[in-house]
Amino acid sequence: MTDAPLKLFNSLTRELETFTPIHDGEARVYTCGPTVYNYQHVGNMRAYIFADTLGRTLSHKGLKLSHVINITDVGHLTSDADEGDDKMEKAAAAEGKSAWDIARYYQEVFEADLDRLNVRKPAHPRATDYVESMIEWGKAMQDKHCYELDSGLYFDISTVPDYGRLARAVTEEGEARIDAVDGKRNAADFAIWRKTPAGETRQMEWDSPWGKGAPGWHLECSVMSAELLGHPFDIHTGGIDHREIHHPNEIAQNQAHNCSSDSAAKIWMHNNFLIDRRGKMSKSTGDFLVLQTLVDRGFHPLAYRMMCLQAHYRSELEFSWEGLMAALTRLKRMVMLVERLADAPVGGAIDHPKFAPVLEKFEAAISDDLNTAIALTALEDALATKKVDAAIKRAVVEHMDGVLGLNLFDLTRTDLRLRPKDAQMTEAEIEDAIVRRKAARADKDFATSDAIRDELAAKGVDLMDGDPLGWEWKLS
Repeated sequence: MTDAPLKLFNSLTRELETFTPIHDGEARVYTCGPTVYNYQHVGNMRAYIFADTLGRTLSHKGLKLSHVINITDVGHLTSDADEGDDKMEKAAAAEGKSAWDIARYYQEVFEADLDRLNVRKPAHPRATDYVESMIEWGKAMQDKHCYELDSGLYFDISTVPDYGRLARAVTEEGEARIDAVDGKRNAADFAIWRKTPAGETRQMEWDSPWGKGAPGWHLECSVMSAELLGHPFDIHTGGIDHREIHHPNEIAQNQAHNCSSDSAAKIWMHNNFLIDRRGKMSKSTGDFLVLQTLVDRGFHPLAYRMMCLQAHYRSELEFSWEGLMAALTRLKRMVMLVERLADAPVGGAIDHPKFAPVLEKFEAAISDDLNTAIALTALEDALATKKVDAAIKRAVVEHMDGVLGLNLFDLTRTDLRLRPKDAQMTEAEIEDAIVRRKAARADKDFATSDAIRDELAAKGVDLMDGDPLGWEWKLS
């Protein structure tokens, strides 16, 4: 098996580039994390499945991985411009809690969702732990790159080379979402520090050379990536919406502070949107799906991971319940085949002639900008391979699943049954009814058999006689 070179799409150059780590044997990755003022919708979670797949691939390639996902617990306004309320303060007022309690609660929910999606847990530093460092960055940039207004300290984008080249703002209208703020020199100038308005007191505010206030949203990622990974580092990831404003601003800060034309990250990578039939999923509408919604409808969280892996991370992905059901069924088929390997010895070799073609296919797929859609078919090819030693087959499947993260050897058929939250029967009651129905069918008492089936159907239980996957029932 040949180890194909890893090629990744760099949003900065809009080209596929062969990945070469800056530090030998090590990969350093920064992922823009959530603003913890609300639940993360499933579109948000796609970004972390993508980043986890990238991290798993880098580990698979033999690199020591340092991965940071920051927690934004201050500074992010309700608008991408420097206007509106701080999201944390607004959520605290709406829920009648402190901003600190809001941040703690939604961070815990986010981390629990990562666990349910089998996302490996990287470092999760909070922005509020780095405010003093942010102030120092502001002081270092102030003379050459910033100016002060009544509302705060602003960054002058004209002081750095090629501002917006990541967004291609001139041709792609990346600045269309930025509103004017009185006194700005340029429409795209952004806040480094936001002063607390006169007469107001905020829960999250600090003393600074520019007055009491809070850092701008963009500053935290520059500061935290520098302190935790060092500048330059290898890869910066985030949702494609960050490509237009947040990441260009981050690059500008990096250039100003580091006195360099470099962007700090060597490669910038962005996953595309999750789309539902009403449009891009967004928390601003107040109508969005969270992972718990899927679970309440009876779906295992890893069915959603499968759904994401079936599409390339740079492609838009449409969410539908039918699509999620298809992903669940595909995952069930894999689990059914993996269960046959449960008793096989662990630690077998993968270099077997029968598996050479599927391993080559898998390596080529993940090395081609994380083409997980093709990698999944290679995994299915491996599972379908017959007349081979079970220990070798298990090792090959584990090898592939280590990258895809479907946790196949820990899942069971029972885990993947559809079990809606509002089901009217317990599993024990369902299983008892199935036993009675099987006995009636064996006695050719079809009237009783049909009556039991109708009773179950009335309570939302669909029996699946002859199901080729071997699942006997589902809750609908």
